[in-house]
Amino acid sequence: MIKTQFFAAATAALLLGSCGATESSAPTAGGSMASCSTRAYDNIGGPFSLTDHMGQTVTEADFKGAPTLIYFGFTYCPDICPGTLVAINNAYELLPEDVTPPQTLLITVDPERDTPEALAAYVATAAFPDNLVGLTGTPDQIASAADAFVASYERIETPDSLSEYTMDHTSILYLMDENWTLRTFFAESDANPADMAKCLTEHLS
Repeated sequence: MIKTQFFAAATAALLLGSCGATESSAPTAGGSMASCSTRAYDNIGGPFSLTDHMGQTVTEADFKGAPTLIYFGFTYCPDICPGTLVAINNAYELLPEDVTPPQTLLITVDPERDTPEALAAYVATAAFPDNLVGLTGTPDQIASAADAFVASYERIETPDSLSEYTMDHTSILYLMDENWTLRTFFAESDANPADMAKCLTEHLS
């Protein structure tokens, strides 16, 4: 029931955000500050077992004890994913000095191409958060993690492009607390760094 309510509340925000040639709308979740304090659903963000960009197996337990911001994306995404990660970094830079940025996870929706080595090179991008961790796994592991977050993704064939295919995926940022409970979420289209910083400060202070 909780997952159903979450999906109904965030249907627009959970529409697939295209990273390729397909056309997508500009979903919102009511504005990034409209319900910053009320976007909490206890059953969103369940367990997972994945491989980090250093090749180590990790679970959600490895990230408990501190707030964590999670984003589903992939390294071949030409615009939305890197733009969102830059916006996250910009938001972190706007946080007050006494507020520590959350741990930051990028869970790939393209495990075929996003090996630990590919993710290691990607997360090292200077404009991305310093604490960004890339996570990959088998297709079943990725599907299980996405299901835990009510995240959707789809492979789109692009035979006329060099990449051959792209991935459409939900563009949601999930803020989990130290107990791995969802505190709030942001739609990618709401990822204004100033508003994100304000909301993060509210939850992290």
